Amino acid sequence: MPHRCARIAAWLALPCLLAAGLLAWYATREPASPFAGAPATAADPALVSRGEYVARLGDCVACHSLPDGKPFAGGLEMATPLGAIHATNITPDRNSGIGQYSLADFDRAVRQGVAPGGRRLYPAMPYPSYAKLSDDDVKALYAFFMLGVQPVQQANLPSDIPWPLNLRWPIAVWNGLFAATTPYAEQPGQDAQWNRGAYLVQGPGHCGSCHTPRGLAFNEKALDDSGKPFLAGALLDGWYAPSLRADPNTGLGRWSEAEIAQFLKTGRNRHAVVFGSMTEAFNNSTQFMSDDDLAAIARYLKSLPGDRQRDGEPWQYQAESATARLDRPGARTYVARCASCHGLDGKGQAEWMPPLAGATSALAKEHASAINITLNGSQRVVTAGLPDAYRMPAFREQLSDQEIAEVLSFVRTAWGNHGGAVTAQAVGELRGHTDPASSSPIILHMR
Repeated sequence: MPHRCARIAAWLALPCLLAAGLLAWYATREPASPFAGAPATAADPALVSRGEYVARLGDCVACHSLPDGKPFAGGLEMATPLGAIHATNITPDRNSGIGQYSLADFDRAVRQGVAPGGRRLYPAMPYPSYAKLSDDDVKALYAFFMLGVQPVQQANLPSDIPWPLNLRWPIAVWNGLFAATTPYAEQPGQDAQWNRGAYLVQGPGHCGSCHTPRGLAFNEKALDDSGKPFLAGALLDGWYAPSLRADPNTGLGRWSEAEIAQFLKTGRNRHAVVFGSMTEAFNNSTQFMSDDDLAAIARYLKSLPGDRQRDGEPWQYQAESATARLDRPGARTYVARCASCHGLDGKGQAEWMPPLAGATSALAKEHASAINITLNGSQRVVTAGLPDAYRMPAFREQLSDQEIAEVLSFVRTAWGNHGGAVTAQAVGELRGHTDPASSSPIILHMR
């Protein structure tokens, strides 16, 4: 009997060992690249210039640089559900950067999240979106990083993720389940402008990384417009990234294509001004895009249908002056602290001071953005190298949690807004794990 049990155990162990070996191979392999064996990139100024533009499209500088550091030298701390990680040095330094990467190595890292030797990158690197980059854009991007970026010798910082959560082989399984694997394919039923916009939004722009809700495995619930959750709005890092679909309240339903392009080019329009994480995207990426590309993005976004069942009935302005409702909690604080910019009627001032009547932050169920910007203010918007003269100040030191909760509850229920009340507890929670926004302009040079 013992011998029989031993034989059974041996037969059971064999498939387990084979499965373990197959998993180890799959998790550590270097995937195929169309650039395997490609020759070294020649010094082509036009290709380098195009690569610089692709880097702007992808906003590479924002994550891989620090405001007081060298471009692309890494070091930015990024919070994840498992712990903090740090962006890496992607300058062409041969010791601490990517100077020894071949074009195939670079392609695998950018589009598949696999570094040389089979090391898996954390999906804070938006390779699930970058997978849709075209071969030509990858080649141009590689030329820029190898020939257009100054090498910086700066060691990468280790992550703060504890063992065993820092094991990277499970990322291979995650990739197989949730990451895109092929470049963007043009949709034959759409014209060239729509397809260009879809490519920019889904691929280099990686808009879904912030604006698409995530599942239990922290995966984007959809990577393109074939899924209804795509760009439907998501809570991220203490901000609510609103819907980019034609939702009537929390999305772009009331924005024209021209207004979308204007917002991306100038950081403002009659509906809103960039704030939160979008400020960095504007400062370092969207304002550098060509007018044709901005028009293409606007065209594509306006084609994405909203969901009235999720978003509710369209907002309608209800005229009232804050001074007429001083009996309501928060109204007096609004008149004293907010009305000089945003107006007693909530309509703001042209394109410089955004309206709060009908603002996404006042209509969304998620109140994180409203709380965060009131506590911490906003970064400077930098257009054509010049910082904006107007910005939202921080009220962290001036107002208590209860006062902020009351004034936000007033704003979110005035002028037809229906976002709902805010509690002092919610304000206190965000106060505890957010920091005041820097008053200094955040714009990073890439050379």
